[in-house]
Amino acid sequence: MPKHLAAIFLLISAVLTAPARAQDAAAPFDGDLQRLAEILGTLHYLRGICGNNEGLKWRNEMQALIDAETPSGDRRARMIAAFNRGYNGFQQTYRSCTPAANVAVRRYIDEGVKISRDLTARYAN
Repeated sequence: MPKHLAAIFLLISAVLTAPARAQDAAAPFDGDLQRLAEILGTLHYLRGICGNNEGLKWRNEMQALIDAETPSGDRRARMIAAFNRGYNGFQQTYRSCTPAANVAVRRYIDEGVKISRDLTARYAN
């Protein structure tokens, strides 16, 4: 799993080095960033109920993504809404850790890694 986390960190660092854009203009990768934000929200909830002692790790990853991208206005609101959608969607489904929740965690980590790698390969300098 550490490889997966490294890919997410790589994405965040790639976003940090991306050229500046107009303050509220949509980026071509916004859909992917919103999906990644939703995955981070999902992981924040599921890893919490599955007792992984990660505390605010996934929320902090989301904050790092927002800090790196520095979206404003609607872009920022969409990223935050995606994170909350991921968190709230699974909060309504899972009240305790189950084998299905653990499978979901693995699948969402894999998807987040794929998005991170794709974005890095496509948009990093």
